[in-house]
Amino acid sequence: MPNIIQTPFAFSIKTVVDKLGSSIKKGLTEKEAQQRIQKYGKNDTTVKASKKRWKVLIDQFNDPIIFILAIAALLTYFFNDDLPDTIAIITVIFITTTIGFIMESQAIRSLETLRKIGFVKCTVLRDGKIKAIKSSFLVPGDIILTEAGDVVSADARLITADNLSIKEAALTGESIDVKKNINTLTKNTALPEQKNMVFRGTSVVQGSAKAIVVYTGRNTQLGKIQELSSEIEEQHTPLEKKLNALSKWLIGLTLIFAILIVFTGYFRGLDMLLIIETAVALAVAAIPEGLPVVATIALARGMLKLSKRQVIIKKMEAVETLGATNIICTDKTGTLTEDNMQVHTLVFEGETLNAIQNKDSAYFDYLREHQAFNIIIKTSVLCNNVILDAEEMRGDSIELALVQFAKKLNFDPKKIKKNNPESMEIPFNTTSKLMATLNQREEKGFTVYTKGAFETIIDLCDTILKDNKSLEFKNKQEWFNRVNAMASQGLRVLAFAYKDHITKPKKENLLSNLTFLGAIGFLDPAREDVKATLKTYKKAGIKVVMMTGDHLETAKKVAEEVGLLSKGASSNNSVHGQELKFEKEMDDILRKRISDALVFARVTPEQKLKLIALYQANGNVVGMFGDGINDIPALRKADIGIAMGIRGTQAAREAADIILKNDKFTTMELAISQGRAIYDHIRQFVVYLLSCNLAEVVSVGLAALLNLPAPLLPLQILFLNLVTDIFPALALGMGKGEEDIMKRPPRKANESIMTAKLWSSTIIYGLCITTAVVGITAYSYFTLQLSAASINNMAFYTLVLAQLLNVFNMAESNVSFFNNEIIKNPWIWYAIVISLLITTGAYYVTPVAKALLLTGLTAEQFGLVFIFALGSIALAQLIKRAGGTF
Repeated sequence: MPNIIQTPFAFSIKTVVDKLGSSIKKGLTEKEAQQRIQKYGKNDTTVKASKKRWKVLIDQFNDPIIFILAIAALLTYFFNDDLPDTIAIITVIFITTTIGFIMESQAIRSLETLRKIGFVKCTVLRDGKIKAIKSSFLVPGDIILTEAGDVVSADARLITADNLSIKEAALTGESIDVKKNINTLTKNTALPEQKNMVFRGTSVVQGSAKAIVVYTGRNTQLGKIQELSSEIEEQHTPLEKKLNALSKWLIGLTLIFAILIVFTGYFRGLDMLLIIETAVALAVAAIPEGLPVVATIALARGMLKLSKRQVIIKKMEAVETLGATNIICTDKTGTLTEDNMQVHTLVFEGETLNAIQNKDSAYFDYLREHQAFNIIIKTSVLCNNVILDAEEMRGDSIELALVQFAKKLNFDPKKIKKNNPESMEIPFNTTSKLMATLNQREEKGFTVYTKGAFETIIDLCDTILKDNKSLEFKNKQEWFNRVNAMASQGLRVLAFAYKDHITKPKKENLLSNLTFLGAIGFLDPAREDVKATLKTYKKAGIKVVMMTGDHLETAKKVAEEVGLLSKGASSNNSVHGQELKFEKEMDDILRKRISDALVFARVTPEQKLKLIALYQANGNVVGMFGDGINDIPALRKADIGIAMGIRGTQAAREAADIILKNDKFTTMELAISQGRAIYDHIRQFVVYLLSCNLAEVVSVGLAALLNLPAPLLPLQILFLNLVTDIFPALALGMGKGEEDIMKRPPRKANESIMTAKLWSSTIIYGLCITTAVVGITAYSYFTLQLSAASINNMAFYTLVLAQLLNVFNMAESNVSFFNNEIIKNPWIWYAIVISLLITTGAYYVTPVAKALLLTGLTAEQFGLVFIFALGSIALAQLIKRAGGTF
């Protein structure tokens, strides 16, 4: 049985067929195919399977705070023998993990609806018969047949190619369709230049072909790229890292407090059971049980909001990571451009029209007096193989652009073809670089219509059509300069020529003594809405970088049109892939060029990967747009991979973190804004929750050190953390965000979720609440000399009210206390009302009151509660306005 052949493009067709033990006329036998499947495996590329639901559920428990809550539940049960407290803690764990499980499962379901099995059938020659089989059963040596509209199922060497054009943008990033042929190439021919090969995952836009399969499965170009991406470790989002770091810090703090209480109690000779109970109470107080719940809900809400705007988030934390992104890498074709070639420039003697793709037909009316203009349009339609009779026009992207341009000018392509029937054709090939047709004229005679590469067409022309006359072609050098200028702008240029004949000429004379007409420049136009989005990104401090496999000049032209590059920008702003040498000791000049560059052209998947790694090594958070096979490694490597839902390949969607259902680059502006707002809200409720919990910890610990009655009991702490903490924290996460959120620079990638300023704010707010709680405890104990139960209740209610009022401290210090985002947020007021109603209900519902050890208080005692609670926020605001907090 044959082994896989190396460099099949460098061998003759007969050699390749012989080496693979196949037959051009009969193909393989079914028996041979089965044997080869056993040897080479199925023609499948590795695609990461959807995460199993049980794995999703288990992952929800992989959180340090969840671990600590579980330990607290065990300690509460075994040392306190307190079932209600244990059940309460387990309930918190259940709520947190359930929300996370539901939201991530929803993301997985959304992704599964986007998966398309598509193109699972292919046409193959087996046992001398043409059969349709599943593409997964293709093997090396199979003879496949393909035509316009098909997606190539394996890498194959062409045997025949009839006017074959392949769209390889998904593989190479190049927007121009590739004309294929069967000519043998040299061994060092680069992938984009392998014109006698077709590759898995690319699509046939025109013509038909027969080819012999040389690589399947992992050995295809698609398979190699996916193998490369599978080696990349999945990145943890910045939010995951920061919340985990914060959780670990809180765990350490909790242990310190607990150990301090145990040692203090031991040396004071207190009852060990009482010491352990107090230590457990402190542990419960120190851990903000509401943090994972609120963070999960805030992210889930952002995720659902974005899903309504055509953005599917596969993992909740990705929403926040978008807000931290300061570099966005994007491909060109279809993301910044329309992925639809259009006529951009029209040049003939006396006229040069630029940027005409957006002009209406009336703009061209005066040109109808020019014979050269009319014949160019006629040539565009007649020297063209686009299928006009299909429901949707099909063909080469350049030829489609020509027909669409003619229709835009109110020419009727079908009528032109009908009135000028084709008598002869010279099809395009990469050797001649031209196409020609001989058509009968409506009046007597024939006309040769020709289009092709300028350097080919101009050599065939002795005359030029000028002022409606055929004159000697004397200014060829001037035309060379014109066309070079067009090419330097990134335009794909075609030249046009013709010749009238009275009688039908012989084929060998078809291309002699032609008359030059002019040239057309084509461009895949930039998306109109991208320019405004790039301006917004610039104001937001986000750098956008184009990475494409296309030509440098084409990339620069698009970059200028969308505003990524300014006109005449420095050459340092663009880099050709050949210049990228990623060595251990990278040249400082190259490092600076990479840092400054906004456009990278002719880059390979490996180079994209290394560029992203270089950005990340310099402390950047990188987002990557991609839709093709060539983008997969970069999508996996980036902090946030963003794929297109409509145009994107299945493999790209699998590799990404976010999928844009509407394929719009501009959609990400909303997502980034949402991400920034969510992070601001996360910081707000982290400060809120930690300051509330700090107040609980210090109040319990200080009361124990001062030998005061316990102001809080473990179950009361859990009640507070689930009621007075969570509802206001949730309300903070429901805010709209500041109006100038997309005018701020991105936060630093290495900046922790809690800055020094936020920590100082947390401590100050927590101590202000502690002052009120310990103050009322001491006053009730020493002055009023109340029972331990009454003192506990007064401290409990003071803490409830002080924590609810603490939410108003979360507004920024540079805004009015009575006019800010917090005050204007209706959810804040709903949360306060709900929390007060639940607390009141707990007082009146006997079983709950009994579990919380709540007793009746007098009106005077409730008045004291109100005064001490108001004192906490008054003190906090005095310090805040003095510049002590954020």
